[in-house]
Amino acid sequence: MEDKNENISEEIYQKEQITDMGSSTSAGKRGIIHCLTIVGQIEGHQILPDDTKTTKYEHVYPQLAAVEESEEIEGLLILLNTAGGDIEAGLGMAELIAGMTKPTASLILGGGHSIGVPLAVAAKRSFIARSAAMTIHPVRLNGLVIGAPQTFEYLEKIQERIVRFVTEHSSVSRERFLELMLKTGELATDMGTVIDGRQAVEIGLIDSIGSLRDALAYLHEEIAKKQDAKAPPE
Repeated sequence: MEDKNENISEEIYQKEQITDMGSSTSAGKRGIIHCLTIVGQIEGHQILPDDTKTTKYEHVYPQLAAVEESEEIEGLLILLNTAGGDIEAGLGMAELIAGMTKPTASLILGGGHSIGVPLAVAAKRSFIARSAAMTIHPVRLNGLVIGAPQTFEYLEKIQERIVRFVTEHSSVSRERFLELMLKTGELATDMGTVIDGRQAVEIGLIDSIGSLRDALAYLHEEIAKKQDAKAPPE
C-alpha cells in the first residue's frame, strides 16, 4: 500500500511540475534527467498579456539552481521553442545553463527566435530538429524610445553582449553571426536571417541535427562517464 501511495504522490508531483513550471523529472535505469521547457516569449520585468505564451524568468532561475544542487538529478534537457522576449532575462538563463557542472543538452523544436539562440548554445551540447528554424536579428526595443545617441550606444552594448556569448559558446565566427544578424532583404519588415537546422549546423551555431532520442542519448552517455569516474577502482 505504501509503494502505491508513493507512486500516486509522484504522479501528482509530476503533473504539478508540468502544469505550473513546464518541467518534469524522470528517473530511468540510466540516470535521472530533469526536462525544462523554454517556450514562447521570455518574460522579464514586464508582465506580458494573458493571451501570450510565456516563460517566466523567476520560474526558471531557481529551477536551474535546484537542478545544479540536487544530489539525485544527473542531467538537464532543455526543450526550446522561443519567440523572443526580454533579452536580459533570457541572457541570465543562458548564463546559468552555461555555468552548470552537470551534463546539459538543448533541443530546438519549431523555432529558436532571437534570445533563443544564446539559450540553445548555452548547453554543453546543442541539437536542432530538421524541421526547426532559427531567427537571428539585431536587438530591438518596444515602446517609448528616447531619440538620443546614448540610446543607440546602449542597444549596441546589449547586442555586443549577445554576440560575445553566442560566439564563445558555439563554433560560429563573429563575422558570420553579425552578417546573418544584419542582413537586409530576407525579412519583410526587419533585418536578420532565418536559417533551418541544416544551415545552423553548417555554420557552427548548433552542434548537431537531432531529435529527442539523440539529446537523451548524449545525456545518458555523459552521465555514464561521470558514474564511471566516481566508481571506486576494483
